Amino acid sequence: MSKRVAELNRDTNETKISLNFSIDGEGKAEIDTGVPFMDHMLDLFTKHGQFDLAVKADGDVEIDDHHTTEDIGICLGLALKEALGDKKGIKRYGNAFVPMDETLAQVVVDLSNRPHFEMRGGDFPSQKVGTFDTELVHEFLWKLALEARMNLHVIIHYGQNTHHMIEAVFKALARALDEATMIDPRVKGVPSTKGML
Repeated sequence: MSKRVAELNRDTNETKISLNFSIDGEGKAEIDTGVPFMDHMLDLFTKHGQFDLAVKADGDVEIDDHHTTEDIGICLGLALKEALGDKKGIKRYGNAFVPMDETLAQVVVDLSNRPHFEMRGGDFPSQKVGTFDTELVHEFLWKLALEARMNLHVIIHYGQNTHHMIEAVFKALARALDEATMIDPRVKGVPSTKGML
């Protein structure tokens, strides 16, 4: 099997991002986004998905974290799509529940080439975690789903602590994507009656 990796750079007037992503990794992360909470989320995403991810971002964080967070979602989505290649042999679907203390989050994905994003239970008790605006979680996930061209459903079944709720989502996302990207030796070609994804 060829290596499922992608490397890309994105330069705009608002952000400069370089990203290297490997699906079949060891959980190694080199993250420096200028947004400390995103560094934390991407680090645990990498670890729990057994991916390898290197991200360097320089953005206009003196304004706020919006552009940097959004553009990292775009870049990671593009990298995931590129690394998957023709998707032959993948499981395609992934589903993961992750508890974190009082919180329970679930993420379900379909690497369908039909982008869609739904989020339920994402009314966070706090508008910020540290300096990070919690509304940016939705922005990041939507752009990730759009650019990866995947169907992404996020459900926070319950929770009280905003940090726990977001962290459980990122861990569940990692585990669901790990499952969906796995090669299943029983799958011949792509897992679709259409013959393509």
